Amino acid sequence: MSAQHPLQFVPAAEFKQRSVDATSDAHLRQSFRGAMDFLMAKRAAQFPDDASLQRQRAIAEAIRQYSLARLPDLLEQLERNLTAKGVQVHWAENAEEANAIIVGIAQRHSAKLMVKGKSMVSEETELNHAMEAAGIAALESDMGEYIVQLDGEKPSHIIMPAIHKTKQQIARLFAEKVPGVSYTESVDELIGIGRAVLREKFMHADIGLSGVNFAVAETGTLCLVENEGNGRMCTTVPDVHVAITGIEKVVEKLEHVPPLYGLLTRSATGQAITTYFNMIGGPRKGGADGKGAELDGPKEVHLVLLDNGRTQAYADEQMRATLQCIRCGACMNHCPVYTRIGGHAYGTTYPGPIGEIISPHMMGLAATHALPTASSLCGACGEVCPVKIPIPDLLIRLRGEATHEARPGHAPLVGQGAARSALMDAVWAGWAALYTRPALYRAFGWLATRFRFLTPPTQSGWTVSRTPLKPAARTLREQLAERRRKTH
Repeated sequence: MSAQHPLQFVPAAEFKQRSVDATSDAHLRQSFRGAMDFLMAKRAAQFPDDASLQRQRAIAEAIRQYSLARLPDLLEQLERNLTAKGVQVHWAENAEEANAIIVGIAQRHSAKLMVKGKSMVSEETELNHAMEAAGIAALESDMGEYIVQLDGEKPSHIIMPAIHKTKQQIARLFAEKVPGVSYTESVDELIGIGRAVLREKFMHADIGLSGVNFAVAETGTLCLVENEGNGRMCTTVPDVHVAITGIEKVVEKLEHVPPLYGLLTRSATGQAITTYFNMIGGPRKGGADGKGAELDGPKEVHLVLLDNGRTQAYADEQMRATLQCIRCGACMNHCPVYTRIGGHAYGTTYPGPIGEIISPHMMGLAATHALPTASSLCGACGEVCPVKIPIPDLLIRLRGEATHEARPGHAPLVGQGAARSALMDAVWAGWAALYTRPALYRAFGWLATRFRFLTPPTQSGWTVSRTPLKPAARTLREQLAERRRKTH
């Protein structure tokens, strides 16, 4: 997918074709199957005691629900405490506002280069395109993000952006796109090449950008989880640090972070703990008369708090559970659909089960109504979610909202009813008529059995992987009546 064609703007109508293309790619399916099996095994090894896991999940769920129940107050408290520490807090209702804020900060500093730590929210807003349009380079410094950016693609997984690529593909990419680099399939050498490029960029960047895993309201602390050290570089080396996050990432107390952190790392990559856990409290401090001044760290720190449809989910008591997500990606790793089609087929920033329930709020059901149907409803996503989001229940709810008008007393979702069609309404009206009128039902049964030879061999999507449905030679009522005659 071209970097000039943001995935979030790919029409939902193309989802089916993208899925067909993905399942037809044997190499892609093999790569994802192997990677997902590996990740599932690593996660399982981190949770050998199911009773202990369920206790931890219950605690994490309670923390997230408590935080969301007090979200408006916690956001105001977070703003007060961050402002007191010298952090400039900005509020953005949508992606355009968030991008305008960040571009404005960059332009005030005459910035030419921004280095970015991993931030799915910046992917959500398409920040890189906005920066490019303003004449400012935005370079991804997470190794996976760097690889897909170099190849003009988008991440296919929220934790492992380049999981769909093989080392051979990356080797060819580096040889073609990185000056002075020869082809090598050595993973260590490839990582070294990427690090050499990025380290030079860190030293010349005017602005660093990061995401936020947890924002602690009581202490005014931004917590950042990472493995590569690039997040620490982005938040300390440039003179200006901009953090961007969704409004749902706030928790009240610092003590609420460890239970979530422990489940996040083990659910995401099967690690007991990540390499780096950053706690950001503000810009560098200057001592009186220049004495005791801190020598490193950014001189200016900004936080952009993004809504972008989250308040729609928040306003609905059932849908609010969507915002409990801590972005571990476990639901993707265990989803039989995602593991076969990969992230790009979805056409949204957040793929897999979590994307199917959060994208409709961010982009509207008109653009995403096909996504909630991309599930077998096997329940694996709900079983592994560390914060116990009832994903299957929410998928069923969204399927209904896509085909029905808003219920009385409920605010409609953006794009609600977009999947409704006159044909389907007629089909279900006919079905209701048959099953509520005994005489009509018996007449239909008689006709269906007598004219079963007219059954079409192709029955829409059903016969893609199943045999055609064909009525029996006699209805069940007729068969039972015949049996009674024979026995008497």
